[in-house]
Amino acid sequence: MQILEGKIVSESLKNILKEEVIQLKIKGKRVPHLAAILIGENGASETYVASKIKNCEDIGFKSSLVRLEENIDESILIDEIIKLNNDVTVDGILVQLPLPKQINEQKIISLIDPSKDVDGFHPINMGKLVLGESSFIPATPYGIMLMLEYYNINTSGKHAVVIGRSNIVGRPMSILLSQQKQYANCTVTLCHSRTENLVSYCKEADIIVAALGIPGFLKADMIKPGAIVIDVGITRVEDSSKKSGFSIKGDVDFNAVAPLCSYITPVPGGVGLMTITALLKNTYNAYLQRNSL
Repeated sequence: MQILEGKIVSESLKNILKEEVIQLKIKGKRVPHLAAILIGENGASETYVASKIKNCEDIGFKSSLVRLEENIDESILIDEIIKLNNDVTVDGILVQLPLPKQINEQKIISLIDPSKDVDGFHPINMGKLVLGESSFIPATPYGIMLMLEYYNINTSGKHAVVIGRSNIVGRPMSILLSQQKQYANCTVTLCHSRTENLVSYCKEADIIVAALGIPGFLKADMIKPGAIVIDVGITRVEDSSKKSGFSIKGDVDFNAVAPLCSYITPVPGGVGLMTITALLKNTYNAYLQRNSL
């Protein structure tokens, strides 16, 4: 059993990006710029955005943060997105999800300039992904693919089961694994909360991507020996023994499942770190597309 260490992969890829930024500065070029919009004071969202900004600073990217009140009218958010769309110094835009109830999430995502949509959620980028064309890939699935590549894991011909059908992880993950590319070429089964006989699908899988948001859902008796298990879950669970008052748990019962696997990602320290790294790579790629070097 080998643990797929997100920290190792992330640091390796960020060091490459850091060197690219150094070279840009030597040439007198401006550096890539990621702009984030954060609405309200959701604790998890605050943490995610702060981490994204810190990672930008670590590798030399410029970052900016637009903070808006929880009860804002949708028109205010639209105005901010239009400003960022029109700002030639901004390469990537992300609107931290989830959004307040009074705001239409899909409408907002669709307003972001597709060439700056580094989250990869815009309908144009999603459509290109389905067609196998070059596009911005949603950061979590992209991060998983980067991890498979880093560890040179053979996936060709494998049966992959993706548990979860969100547009952020499950659906794009199933598409990526089925593509005719290296570190893909899988036969993919996309499962969800209404899937009958889910356990039987999991037991047949060579690769399982667990992205349903239920802590400890995947048990040892649900996988076959030698399976590759990717845990996307990241749920805050109350834990009085922690100073923060909570622990971060994945969708996989790690201690029980890990001994049976050929590869497995930990939580924390696995996919979460790769998500931010993939976002940085998307931002750099957006910069390259917008600037002739």
